[in-house]
Amino acid sequence: MVTPDGAKGSKMPPEVYHSHSLNTPNTPLLSRVAPKSRFKQILHRKYCQGGGGRMKFTKRNLVLPLVFILCGASIFRFLNISMVTSSFTSHPVALPPIHPHECSSASSVCGQNISHPRPPPKGRSMSENTSSLTEKEMRFLWEFLSHRVPCNLLVFGFENQYSSLASMNAGGVTVFLEESFQKTSAIKSSNNTQVHKIMYTTHASEAYKLLKDARENPNCSPKIYFLKASKCNLGLSNLPRLVYDTMWDVVIVDGPRGDRPDSPGRMASIYTASVLARRGNTTHVIVHDVDRMIEKWFSREFLCEENLVSSKGRIQHFQIPEVTNATTFCAP
Repeated sequence: MVTPDGAKGSKMPPEVYHSHSLNTPNTPLLSRVAPKSRFKQILHRKYCQGGGGRMKFTKRNLVLPLVFILCGASIFRFLNISMVTSSFTSHPVALPPIHPHECSSASSVCGQNISHPRPPPKGRSMSENTSSLTEKEMRFLWEFLSHRVPCNLLVFGFENQYSSLASMNAGGVTVFLEESFQKTSAIKSSNNTQVHKIMYTTHASEAYKLLKDARENPNCSPKIYFLKASKCNLGLSNLPRLVYDTMWDVVIVDGPRGDRPDSPGRMASIYTASVLARRGNTTHVIVHDVDRMIEKWFSREFLCEENLVSSKGRIQHFQIPEVTNATTFCAP
């Protein structure tokens, strides 16, 4: 076989026609990616790699603004504290006067050293005594007594606002029993209002022992009517004869002092009030500062929860019925 170019016995391979050029293109081929991933790549190049001439948001660029923000906040806080401190020092809190000596007798020298009480602050009746009544508590006493005057009113302790109760009870009998001469001297005695200074032999630190002894001592039962000759450690036997002989309609227990362990405490006054109340037909006993442990204990023991009528703030109102030949104060 003779080929066109004159060569013998060899065959030419068939020609191959390529549809694409074999030359490598100038730009790399894009890999096949999902449209969403491709959109993220475009955003990443545009905003995170400086595309389009925009600012690069890198950690290095964010450090400086954060430093300025923190410094500004610190300076503002320092200035605020300085303003508050200067305002506080320019208006110091007025402290109550300190009396190094307390009068123990009704002498003329003591009478000249009596300090006049300050005007009561908003929401309180007096600033010197934390045991003084609030406006709500005083309003409760006013409303309560307004429906019962004239009556026989006995008050253990004295606060300045109690003088208004005595004025309200002008047609009745009002007796105050107070341990402090400074307070008793501020009360004006009249025919229907009497003030007596009394001494207490108990201490608030002995409250638990006195309560235990009263439970075991038969001389402390409610049938003991002759308190002046009582052998009970809680019975007040040094009171004026008028206190024992009068049938009291209302008894308020707001004394003596009971805010410290060495203060007399109100154990004896609550017990004595409970005995006096059981001699009348119906006697109302009002105890102040029942948020304290001693007042709460002894009110439950001798005035009894079944006789509790109402509560207002730190006041509890008990209505005591007449009791004859009772061996216990409260119902079993």
